Amino acid sequence: MTQLRFLTSGESHGPALVAILEGLPAGLALSPADLAPDLLRRQTGYGSGPRMKIEHDTAQILGGVMAGHTTGAPISLLIPNLDHAKWQGQAVEPMTIPRPGHADLTAAVKYGYGDLRLGLERASARETAARVAVGAICRKLLLEFRVTVGSYVSEIGNVIADLSALTVAERIQRAEASEVRCPTEAGTESMRAAIRAAMEAKDTLGGVFEVVALNVPPGLGSHVHWDRRLTAQLAAAIMSIHAIKGVEIGEAFANAQKTGTQVHDEIRIDLRTHTLSRSTNRAGGMEGGITTGEPLLIRAAMKPISTTLNPLQSVDLATGQPAPIHYERSDFCAVPRAAIVGEAMVCLALADALLQKLGGDSLAEIKPRFDSLRRTRLEDLLMTNTPTVFWP
Repeated sequence: MTQLRFLTSGESHGPALVAILEGLPAGLALSPADLAPDLLRRQTGYGSGPRMKIEHDTAQILGGVMAGHTTGAPISLLIPNLDHAKWQGQAVEPMTIPRPGHADLTAAVKYGYGDLRLGLERASARETAARVAVGAICRKLLLEFRVTVGSYVSEIGNVIADLSALTVAERIQRAEASEVRCPTEAGTESMRAAIRAAMEAKDTLGGVFEVVALNVPPGLGSHVHWDRRLTAQLAAAIMSIHAIKGVEIGEAFANAQKTGTQVHDEIRIDLRTHTLSRSTNRAGGMEGGITTGEPLLIRAAMKPISTTLNPLQSVDLATGQPAPIHYERSDFCAVPRAAIVGEAMVCLALADALLQKLGGDSLAEIKPRFDSLRRTRLEDLLMTNTPTVFWP
């Protein structure tokens, strides 16, 4: 059972997006200014569509915060849709031609919609603004325990950046200065060129982004139940993001082509401090569904955006005849922006795992428990070193 739960509501062109986050402890300093930086980061990136020039997302905190601190009650957020004014009171032409790759047809099959826009409005990635606001709250909580979360883009289209010379911390830092969130200048230039070519061809591009969490304590998650494995929770969190079709922890797919001796992270000890660590981090900071204390690395593959200026073929459900799709305003490449959403979802999953581990209703209760967590030190791992009869 999760400690944190959140819901979002609202449509792409409706009055506003709403989010409710439940389970956050009392005593966390929080204001709209804490949410603003991530909301802005979500709206920037080369290849973004024209709507990003319309919306200037701000989140209003409607509940769960009093005198600048969380109370332990559910936190409610409101993000107005500035574009709503153009739609309010207007008769909208019916949408009857489903776009390949979108939820248009599948949503109509599931819910029996007579107008495909009913599915489009909720399936739109506009909803991720609410997720990013919720994730920013979780980020603020994680920072209380020195856990930081960042992201960068490693691939766009067939452009793969060479990041081998950079540490994960350097990748995160340098990504913030890049329009495509690529940590290297060469990679940024090549990715911009690829996106520009796709725009000129009236097409779209996908890619791969990576989310990294640093200073994550060992022991979060569990191996004893399938739904308590943090690997499963992280994968579900990332796969829930629009257009994400693949996820891996660490170098999972590359590791699948190697032998065990080439893959597993050997354990070493610092004889001075008696602290255990890994010589490599091919497992991405997770073993057995539990964090190891090494940097947590999640890679996500995003498909190209489905809405293209160069129309794909479909069927007009009103006439039953073949028809090209109608263009709906969209991004040309959303990978840089999706990385920020990925950060938000990882923040949520890690904050939830941390609270499950620590318990407590307020920061004042939780912080001493965090300081006393078992670490990967010999003094915390006392072995009986005697034979045991497990099943008498």
